[in-house]
Amino acid sequence: MSYLPQEKEDADRIAGILREAGATVVQIPGDLREREYARTLVKEAVEGLGGLDIVINNGGKQIFNEDVTTLTDEQFDDTFKTNVYAMFWICKEAVPHLKPGSTIINTTSIQAYSPAPILVDYASTKATINTFTKALGQQLAPKGIRVNAVAPGPIWTPLQVTDGQPDEKVDEFGEETPLGRMGQPAELAPAYVYLASAESSYVIGETLNVNGGMPTP
Repeated sequence: MSYLPQEKEDADRIAGILREAGATVVQIPGDLREREYARTLVKEAVEGLGGLDIVINNGGKQIFNEDVTTLTDEQFDDTFKTNVYAMFWICKEAVPHLKPGSTIINTTSIQAYSPAPILVDYASTKATINTFTKALGQQLAPKGIRVNAVAPGPIWTPLQVTDGQPDEKVDEFGEETPLGRMGQPAELAPAYVYLASAESSYVIGETLNVNGGMPTP
């Protein structure tokens, strides 16, 4: 489990729940924007778990910005480093450890198809993740490694209240979906479980949308 060092309290709580359920948890704090951390993350995960057969790339940065002329180079770079480069680095380090039957699951977004004007950098990374997933899926399929993605719609996560959305939009978050509400993490989790399991053995390069009915290509 990867997390920022300042997120230790939350990470410890989740790790505790998993350990009570009988899971082995390896906690590896660090910053996904750092190339060396990605290498360490995979190495320590392999050592701590005794191998690797499921990789989920779920780290993300989303900060709204209403004017491209004020979107700083630093924010643009940080968003791509966190959302795209980290995924690339982790996959690159993980693939040599993955055997036939293994799976990689990346996290994209409805923003890849229907970008908000205030999320230019974030939406761009999510479109990149979609294409990366489809290309890598074709590359690794002959090795028996499946690569897919999950595309959440408006799901209620800490991203939304930490400058992911303007304060005045938080109360109406998710109302644009046909269901008329935001989704909850518990409604998103089964998509990852499906793509991680053998039940999806004939699914490669797919983006599984969990978005309350918002149309996608």
